[in-house]
Amino acid sequence: MRGIVFVAALAILPATVLAAEAPSVGTATMQADGTIVMQLVSLPPGPIAHATMTVKPTDKTYKEILDHIGGMKPGETKSVPPWPDEPPKDTPQR
Repeated sequence: MRGIVFVAALAILPATVLAAEAPSVGTATMQADGTIVMQLVSLPPGPIAHATMTVKPTDKTYKEILDHIGGMKPGETKSVPPWPDEPPKDTPQR
């Protein structure tokens, strides 16, 4: 996927550190050009991972991610809710 940058690094953190932050899996900030930059962290019970995901307005997943976050305006930062474990039945598989 052109335009999407995904960088992940594993970190060892106790699950209690993340428990206080659920239901958020990170933050999203919209840049002046509409690009969304998300700082994400996985939730237990799996391994803890941190990632930065950059999604440009021209990316295929842009609208889906923007809708998931609840819409944004340039300069705004919002909490990112967790995604469902399974995609809705009407969502086409990629």
